[in-house]
Amino acid sequence: MRPRLRLYVAAGSPRSRAARRALEDALGACRLEALVEVVDVFAAPEKAMEDRILVTPTLLTVEGPRRALIGDLSDRGALDALLRAVMQEDA
Repeated sequence: MRPRLRLYVAAGSPRSRAARRALEDALGACRLEALVEVVDVFAAPEKAMEDRILVTPTLLTVEGPRRALIGDLSDRGALDALLRAVMQEDA
């Protein structure tokens, strides 16, 4: 089963674009085939409220313990740590 992640973005913002690129790069580097749902908070504000998202970009784990990483995901160490935790739960 592939792990599920949800990335909340503000469509078109530079930080959201950077977060998407960073996540794609990190997933490729660790060879993790995750299902990534990208949610634009302007298009789906109810989903953001449901997950209690206050800032964008925010990356959430969908299954298992709730983990969140806030910001443009440029902190590669923090992003890699989150992805390693997801991979261990999926194993």
